[in-house]
Amino acid sequence: MASPSRVQVRRETREGGGVAFITLNDERRLNALGSEIMKQFVDALTSLRDNARLRYVVVTGAGDRAFVAGADVDELADITSPAEARVFINKVHACCDAVRAFPTPVIARINGVALGAGLELAISCDLRVATDTATFGMPEVKLGIPSVVEAAVLPGLIGWGRARQILLLGETFDAREALTMGLVDAVVAPGAFDATVETWLTSLLANGPQAVRLQKALIRRWEGLPLDEAIAAGVDAFAAAFATDEPSTAMARWRADRRKA
Repeated sequence: MASPSRVQVRRETREGGGVAFITLNDERRLNALGSEIMKQFVDALTSLRDNARLRYVVVTGAGDRAFVAGADVDELADITSPAEARVFINKVHACCDAVRAFPTPVIARINGVALGAGLELAISCDLRVATDTATFGMPEVKLGIPSVVEAAVLPGLIGWGRARQILLLGETFDAREALTMGLVDAVVAPGAFDATVETWLTSLLANGPQAVRLQKALIRRWEGLPLDEAIAAGVDAFAAAFATDEPSTAMARWRADRRKA
């Protein structure tokens, strides 16, 4: 018997390219990450990554209570050995890494609680917008385990001091505090939520598709390189941009618009 679909994918065609909306749909469990939903999520991204027309992906949770409330605690509670723990946490990492390695930008539409593995998934995305009712935190230490895998992204995003506070205290905080520390890029009322996502999509779709792909790949390389090597990687990316006619076409359009002004 087939497993129930807990990850839904909706594709839309916009002027400038395609957009995919991925919804983690296990509302009863607040979209918690269990093994099955994690497998379906990775499979969904894998099925999309080679689509050359796809420009952006939006990830969200079903309902209005949760983006992702964390790892499935019932499944965690059944772990009885370090070996089993490794298997489970590598599934969480696979979800986050699939987002970080995805060739086009991924937007997190944070519509409720984003805790633990859910927050790790959110910070793996390239841009994050949250409702003003969203709640954040890394409460794993309260359950006797450390925050791991993509929690390692936190210090680079918000600084070591804030990261230590979040990871060691395990306390939750609201969307406004998340915005102040730079954890999310925008906080809006629920009524303006989707309009903000659409505004971002419009801006993103106006940019050169190849340039954006090169930029995302370069940003990820920068995270793991010393400064001199990061600069050299940028030179390579700049040169690679001219392997297509995208720069010449875009600059010709810019010059034509300037003449009209």
